[in-house]
Amino acid sequence: MGHIYNGMPAKDLGSEGWHKPWSGTNGGSCVEAMKLGDGRVALRQSTDPDGPALIYTTHEIEKFIQGAKQGEADFLLA
Repeated sequence: MGHIYNGMPAKDLGSEGWHKPWSGTNGGSCVEAMKLGDGRVALRQSTDPDGPALIYTTHEIEKFIQGAKQGEADFLLA
């Protein structure tokens, strides 16, 4: 695999290893996540698997999940 960068085509990361941890009753439109070999995390939209991938460091994902658990992202639901 070549250089991994934020916004790269998700298809360039391959089709194996993607998970739908947040899938619900939304008809399959959800976020998919993949843990990369260097520990970073890639996110993509399930309805556009060839579209851009957002690449986050382990620290960024950790802080986001911690904040979401503490209610810091609840404003997104209002």
